[in-house]
Amino acid sequence: MFHTLLDAETLFQTLKQDTADVLLLDCRFDLADPQAGLFAYSEGHLPGAFFLDLERHLSAPVTESTGRHPLPDPNALLATLNSFGLTAGHQVVVYDDCGGAMAARAWWLIRWLGHEAVALLDGGIQAWQAVAGELSRVMPVAEAGQDYQPRPQPQLALALDALLPTLKMAKAVLVDARAAARFRGEMEPIDPVAGHVPGALNRPLTDNLVQGRFKPAEQLAREWVALLQGLPAASVVHMCGSGVTACHNLLAMEHAGLSGSRLYPGSWSEWILDPQRPVAQD
Repeated sequence: MFHTLLDAETLFQTLKQDTADVLLLDCRFDLADPQAGLFAYSEGHLPGAFFLDLERHLSAPVTESTGRHPLPDPNALLATLNSFGLTAGHQVVVYDDCGGAMAARAWWLIRWLGHEAVALLDGGIQAWQAVAGELSRVMPVAEAGQDYQPRPQPQLALALDALLPTLKMAKAVLVDARAAARFRGEMEPIDPVAGHVPGALNRPLTDNLVQGRFKPAEQLAREWVALLQGLPAASVVHMCGSGVTACHNLLAMEHAGLSGSRLYPGSWSEWILDPQRPVAQD
């Protein structure tokens, strides 16, 4: 079973085996065009892959008190996965076309539900095409699945009411996955307030990649250890604009062997809802 990354060649060889229990999930999404992912999926996807939409499946509806992509109802997400035929024995593989920026959210959510055998296709659909060639336009039909009920892992997330005292007591450090210019407050194309949470560190998700694929685990480990400067991995809480791309950093740490970090799902778009919360710009 794979728990962080899976390369395209290994996936290709695995799927050639008749006994392979692999559930493929296409997670392509464009924040600027919410219909683009589904359209791309209909035009071609990995054979047998089902589609997960960031806003319909991987997020709950936005309210006045939430960030832009609240965590989905776990029962609703699990029902969707069960409708795809998910069982305890499945190796789940998620992918997108943007270096894992969207698929990492699905990877984290499936772990949050309690299914450990989930990995991200390193290099995404582009890596698959380089190995296997053409995509499929056939819409998959799920086999009758079990009523699979994994054990949820709520401790993987840290809600705002728990985050605030943790930060106050200096028992956690925030790592923000947004681009450096957004973090510094020089620009803000999405949210109404620019800047970052005071004391947060910045690690843009793109720093985890080389040519669209994750850097080797050893290199990631060196870079993350240098960033944290002796802080334990378990003290790290990841954030971004809305709790989506932060999962990319969490995945990078797990792949590097630095386990135990958590996600602040509300992230910057939730933090700024209260004007009393401090904002840094530097």
